[in-house]
Amino acid sequence: MANSLNQAPVGFQNVVRFYLQRRLLTIFLLGIASGYPWVMIGSSMSAWLNEMGFTRATIGFFGAVFAVYSVNFLWSPLVDRVRIPVLSNWLGHRRSWVLFCQLGVAASCFFLAQIDFTTQLRFAGMVALTIAIFSATQDISIDAYRIDSIGEHEARLQSAGAAMATAGWWTGFAGLGAIPFFLSDLPGWDWPRVYQVLAVMMLFLSAGVWLAREPKTERRALQREAELRYQQVLAGAGNTIRMGHKLTAWLGVTLVEPLAEFFRRNGVRFALSILLFVLLFKVGEAFLGRMSIVFYQEVGFTNSEIGLYSKLVNWWITIIFSLLGAYVTMRIGILKGLFIGGSAMALSNLLFSALAIVGPSKPLLLAAVISDGFTSAWSTVAFVALISLLANRAFTATQYALMASVATFGRTVLAAYSGVVVDWLDGNWAVFFLLTTLMVIPSLLFLWTIRKPIQALEDEGRAKQARWDEENG
Repeated sequence: MANSLNQAPVGFQNVVRFYLQRRLLTIFLLGIASGYPWVMIGSSMSAWLNEMGFTRATIGFFGAVFAVYSVNFLWSPLVDRVRIPVLSNWLGHRRSWVLFCQLGVAASCFFLAQIDFTTQLRFAGMVALTIAIFSATQDISIDAYRIDSIGEHEARLQSAGAAMATAGWWTGFAGLGAIPFFLSDLPGWDWPRVYQVLAVMMLFLSAGVWLAREPKTERRALQREAELRYQQVLAGAGNTIRMGHKLTAWLGVTLVEPLAEFFRRNGVRFALSILLFVLLFKVGEAFLGRMSIVFYQEVGFTNSEIGLYSKLVNWWITIIFSLLGAYVTMRIGILKGLFIGGSAMALSNLLFSALAIVGPSKPLLLAAVISDGFTSAWSTVAFVALISLLANRAFTATQYALMASVATFGRTVLAAYSGVVVDWLDGNWAVFFLLTTLMVIPSLLFLWTIRKPIQALEDEGRAKQARWDEENG
C-alpha cells in the first residue's frame, strides 16, 4: 500500500480502505443530497408533464429552470463570506449553508405538489425555479465543503473526492430517482402524491450534514488579509482607514477578489480557455439526458422499466465506474482521463441511435444505459477533479461555482432547446442522438490546444504531494 491514505492504493483491500475514509464517505452522503433535487425538476417533472399531454417543446422549455445552476456563481460569494445566524455557530459555516438549502428544497417541493398544472403552469414553473435556486446554492456549499476537506498536498485525493461526489450525486439522482417512477405506477397514486413523498425524503437526506465534520481551513484568515490590502489601497499612504473603507473592502473581497484572483493566478488567456472548455464538454450529454425520459416513453417502455434501467441500473454502473475511473485517473492523470472519458462518452450515444431504430429492446436499452453510465462517470470524475484543483482555498465556493456554472450553462440553457431539435427532426430520434455524439468533438479538440498548461497544473500538484510525503515519512 502507499505510505499514506491520500496516495493511490495498491491491492483490493487497500483500495476499499482508501474509499472508506470518513472524509470520502461524508462526501458521498452529501453528493446524494446534491443530486436528489434534480429528480424533482428533471426526470420526474418531464414524465409528469408528458403524461398530462404537454408538448415536447413545453417540456424542454420547462427545464430552463436548470439555468439557475449556470448562474449560481453570482451569489456564490455570499456562501463564502456570509454566516447564517444561529446555524453557523451551531454547525459551522459550510454545514449550516447545506442544511439551510435542504430545508428550502423540501418546503418548495411539498408546495409544488399542491399546484394544478393545467391552470397554473407558470406558477408551477416559478416554484420549480425556487427548488432549483435552493438546490444550486446547496451545490455551491457541498462543493466547497468537498474541496476544503481535502488538503492542497493531497493531489491524488481530489480524484477520489470527485468520484465519491459523482457516485453520491447519481445515487440521489438515479438511485432515489427511480422511486417516483415506481410509485407513479401504483394503483391510486398520482404525481402530486409522489411529490409529497419526495419532499419528505429530502428531509431524511439532511443526515449527511449531521455526520459531516466542519473542515478546518485558513479561509477566514486569508480573506482577512485580502481585506487589509484593500483597506490600505483605499486609505492611501499614511491615511487613516475609515468605516467606509472597511465596508468597501469587504464588498471588494467578497464580490471582486475571487474572480480577480482566478484570472490573475492563471492568466487571462488560460482562464478564459478553461471556461470555454468546461462550457462545451457536457453539452452533448445534456441534450441526450434532457430528452431521454420522453424518448423512452415514446419508444414504448413503461415507467417501471424506465425506473429500472435508466435509474437503478445506471445508478450502480455510475458508482462502480466512478470509483474505478478515479483510481485509473489517479494513476494516468486528469488530462488523459478527460481525453479517454470524453471520447468514450461521445461514442456511447450511438447506442441510443440504434435503440431508436430497433425499438423497445430491453437488451439494447441495458447496453446503452451501461455504456452511457460508464463513460459519463469516468469523464465527470476527471472533469470535477480538474476544476477542483483550479479553485483557490480562500474563495473555494466562488471560484468552483464560476467554473461549474459555466459548465452547467451548456448542460441546461442550451439543452432546453433539445425538445425543439427533436421536433425540427420530426421525431427522428436516431439522428438526434447522432447529433449529440458530434457535439462532444469540439470540446475535445479545444482540450488538445490547452493540454500543456493543464499538464503543468497536474505536475505542480504531484510536486506538493511528493514534498508532503517526504516531510511526513
